[in-house]
Amino acid sequence: MSVLVLGALHWDTVVRAPRLPELDETLNGRDVVYRFGGKGGNQALAAARAGAETAIWGRVGDDAAGNAMLAELDRAGVDRAGIRRIPGASGMSVAISVDGGEYGAVVVTGANAANDGEGEVPSDTRIILLQNEVPETANLTLARRKGEATVILNAAPSRPVDPALASLVDIWVVNRVEAAGLGKVAGSVIETRGAEGCLLWREGSRMAFPVAPLAGEGHGAGDVFCGTLAARMDAGDSLESAIEAAQRSAGRHVSRSG
Repeated sequence: MSVLVLGALHWDTVVRAPRLPELDETLNGRDVVYRFGGKGGNQALAAARAGAETAIWGRVGDDAAGNAMLAELDRAGVDRAGIRRIPGASGMSVAISVDGGEYGAVVVTGANAANDGEGEVPSDTRIILLQNEVPETANLTLARRKGEATVILNAAPSRPVDPALASLVDIWVVNRVEAAGLGKVAGSVIETRGAEGCLLWREGSRMAFPVAPLAGEGHGAGDVFCGTLAARMDAGDSLESAIEAAQRSAGRHVSRSG
């Protein structure tokens, strides 16, 4: 049993501020931290920490940020044999995190643009976890070789989804913005709603999963949710139980960041 993550690896700069700036406005931030990130990287770490044997396919640059990211994956026990180093800069992002857990971010793709989704899928792969910070052709290339694995697509950042890829997705994970642009799709749809919990849409029915109020920042919580969801489904949990476990993990992440 294992989880295979195809996704972006970024070196993140996170600025904490009292609120998000308005157009053309400059704000004084409270502090800044630098950390391992990218949706693929964060989700792989979360899956491994939730107990899953986890591998990641990705790209990093031949820079100091690339070295730091590979070391972080090694510390977490993530199989990084599927990562290739590309001449040039690694991916990066700049995020603004505000009181109440809301945030905004700008992502620079860097080496992640070279991700083609090519590779040999391990025969014991039960869950394939995809997201939209790599080229859609990479997601489609891997999804077409899913075999009996369950494909989860975290459709973030929001973008139109190729119908060929959509037909291969079993579970969608989206936030409110992404859900609004998703349209009608096959498979189960999990809509994460921050402090309001999440909704599961499946076979015409809707199930709500509320959460207790938490103090802290929301940056990265969605990735923790996705990685834990994949790990628990790999372990044999039902989708409902996996969602509950994922919410608990995301909640702990938010609380620690407060």
